[in-house]
Amino acid sequence: MQATGVMAKSDIERRTLRKVVWRLIPFLMICYLLAFIDRGNVGMASLQMNHDLGMSARVFGFGSSLFFISYFFCEVPSNMALQKYGARIWIARIMITWGIVSSATALVQNATTFYILRFLLGAAEAGFFPGVLLYLSYWIPASYRARIVATFMVAIPAASFIGSPISAALLQMDGFWGLRGWHWLFILEGIPTVLLGVVCLFVLTNKPADAKWLNDDERKWLVDALASETKAPKKVLDMPLTKLFRNRYVLCLALVDTCASAAGSTLSVWQPQLLKSFGLSVMQTGLINSIPYAVASVLMVYWGRRSDRSGERRWHTVVPMLLIGGGLFATSLSGSLVPTIFMLCAVLVGAYSFKGPFWALATDMLSNSAVAAGLATINAIANLLGGGLMVNVYGWVKEATGSYALALMPLAVLTLISVATLLMLTRNGQAKHLAGKTETV
Repeated sequence: MQATGVMAKSDIERRTLRKVVWRLIPFLMICYLLAFIDRGNVGMASLQMNHDLGMSARVFGFGSSLFFISYFFCEVPSNMALQKYGARIWIARIMITWGIVSSATALVQNATTFYILRFLLGAAEAGFFPGVLLYLSYWIPASYRARIVATFMVAIPAASFIGSPISAALLQMDGFWGLRGWHWLFILEGIPTVLLGVVCLFVLTNKPADAKWLNDDERKWLVDALASETKAPKKVLDMPLTKLFRNRYVLCLALVDTCASAAGSTLSVWQPQLLKSFGLSVMQTGLINSIPYAVASVLMVYWGRRSDRSGERRWHTVVPMLLIGGGLFATSLSGSLVPTIFMLCAVLVGAYSFKGPFWALATDMLSNSAVAAGLATINAIANLLGGGLMVNVYGWVKEATGSYALALMPLAVLTLISVATLLMLTRNGQAKHLAGKTETV
């Protein structure tokens, strides 16, 4: 009887999670894919736009970074709104507004209007990623979370793998109907986001208890499985936002995430120009720019599954960070195209393989009452420092030295600091599961 019970439970588990994954993950991946295409297409657009508008590397870097500044201020309120109004309505709202702003970037006339629209784009998109992480915590048991998050986040490198050639092709529409190629790039890549935002209203279900597409026994198993996880000890309990921003676990996790955020954000903005500096055409730049993202797309899923199978989070987060640092140092010393491509592959494999284990680790540390604000706070700080600050730092160093490669050195130093921070944060042992006292301040 006992064996039969175990088999029955296992069957329910497999059936339920298969339905949940196929219902939610492919759709959310497409949504996130569009988010990163709309966020990062400015890198390809810059190949024409910067010359047309007379923008220097410093001006372009500052304008690009404004996305992350507004993102920082709006992210926590956005995630709290998602918790209040539900993912179905709030994710739809986020996508529709950022799609409109993304298409409106075609109206940019000068540096000032570029600044305004990048700022508005960050405010519109704020809360999407931590909102989806929060949403997945409502549906996916912790033991499956690293592989699911990694699979969902394949959309990030896939956005550049798919988006770079598409953006390069759209730039070839230069002169059609009197518009420049970069105008068409923003217009045509923003419209699908608006349409998919409307589809959210019909696809997403707020909570497992509301899922009519699950059978009664599947729904009950999932609700019970998720409820049982709330009894596990957490390091960060419920607290006011002012204390959450001072919580040492939250701040350390944000610093650690800054490493991968800085590498991914900076390369999404500057990598096309770095590659084009080797004398490539626009189309060649778009195609070669996609290679590191293709490699990262495959390996990040493997790494997330490996972390789940072993139940280990600490070293599955540290190893990708070391790959980021090593790749950045090597790229800064490379003077030819082929070694640079290999090193950029290493950086981006590290940046994206990091994400599944890291966000599973972070979610494990946060109580249910703190998870919405906590995830948003970690991601907001990481985006502000990694995107807002480091994208600017890259522009400053490049302008001072004239070298796209040397401008990667500050990112390499940041990576070493982040590795040391994570090792200290988990030094009491994190071989299988997090343990220790909870912290409320």
